[in-house]
Amino acid sequence: MTTLHELAQRLMTLDDRITDCMKCGMCQAVCPMFGATGMEADVARGKLALIDNLAHEMLKNPAAVAEKLGRCLLCGSCQAACPPGVKIMEVFMEAREIVNEFLGLHPVKKMIFRTLLAKPGLFNFAMRVGAPMQGLVFSKSGDAQGTVCAPFLNFMLGDRHIHPLAKTPVHARYGALDEPRTPGGLKVAFFPGCVGDKMYTEMTEACLKVLRYHKVAVFMPKGLTCCGIPALSSGDVTGMLKQLEANVKALRNGDYDYVLSPCGSCTATIKEYWPHYAHRLGIEEKDAIAQIAAKAMDINAFLVDVLKVQAAEPTAGAMKVTYHDSCHLKKSLGVAAQPRTVIKANPAYTLTEMAEADRCCGCGGSFNLFHYDFSRKIGQRKRDNVVATGASIVAAGCPACMMQLEDVLSHNKDAVRVKHTVELYAESLI
Repeated sequence: MTTLHELAQRLMTLDDRITDCMKCGMCQAVCPMFGATGMEADVARGKLALIDNLAHEMLKNPAAVAEKLGRCLLCGSCQAACPPGVKIMEVFMEAREIVNEFLGLHPVKKMIFRTLLAKPGLFNFAMRVGAPMQGLVFSKSGDAQGTVCAPFLNFMLGDRHIHPLAKTPVHARYGALDEPRTPGGLKVAFFPGCVGDKMYTEMTEACLKVLRYHKVAVFMPKGLTCCGIPALSSGDVTGMLKQLEANVKALRNGDYDYVLSPCGSCTATIKEYWPHYAHRLGIEEKDAIAQIAAKAMDINAFLVDVLKVQAAEPTAGAMKVTYHDSCHLKKSLGVAAQPRTVIKANPAYTLTEMAEADRCCGCGGSFNLFHYDFSRKIGQRKRDNVVATGASIVAAGCPACMMQLEDVLSHNKDAVRVKHTVELYAESLI
């Protein structure tokens, strides 16, 4: 339990970290939430002003503070555009943690973050039980994206069209993978992420196909679970650390050169947030986390920068594809050119850029759950840009973005299909 003295000390530390904010308004131009609401309080500048007076505001109305801080997608657009380089995402995460400790974590969130997601066996069992039963709740949306919906649950879930759970998750298909290296070859630890393991299994299968084609051995141990970003975004660092411990236990003893993920959010979390919070665990865990984080790499970057996959000349009649830059992939990891090269590596496709390709799609992880109306409004702008290209496929490098794109395209009855970049490349390989 955090004492009031400790709370005050942390608030003072936050104040020190935001003094470089010049109130220039550069964040306003790129903030997707401000674009949807037009409210200054929804811009990073407005939230930093709130944090600057956090102690007073929390004592006056802590629930209102939590609500205001929650109206953010954590896309990182503001941080990427900030002239003085304020670490806005770290400040927001810390502020959410402080507010969460002050108010207490909701029992449902505590159960999900600290029990379900922190225990891979339990999480996997729950999803395996849920997959066969989803037909009792969800029905096909009848769209080109293959989503499902549950209209009678709109009052609770919102009118979401979502990708169905896979009948057989990846971990059940493969068990624990620990392939031997080819002589002089590479070996990677593959981190599929929750969605890659249990929903977009075709994406994960494509990644494994590509790695096998290039004779890269795969280490995919049992015990992998959520990367921790949903818990961290909700201010539950305790839950995030429990998930981190489970993942480190699974990964620490493998012999591999890189840690790859097809999810930009997972990769950014492993590379940036795992080492940032590692000091809260033991010295041994901290060292292991540092080694794992140093090896973390997006799979698109690995294919292009390490394996030297190159673009090919499109064939006559090549299908038009457009690409959405996932926020964590481009703004956190700096991976933008490589996914485009991966798409172009398949000569059956030709890439057509959309307007505002790197503008947030509106998913924002748990933001989508609690602010679905704003998420849809932001997503509609992305959908309009996708459709304007005339492309038959929109590709992305993050499953969360793929979920959002499928939802907004489905609601507009668009025939555009959503694919991961690696799926498109994998189609060209025999």
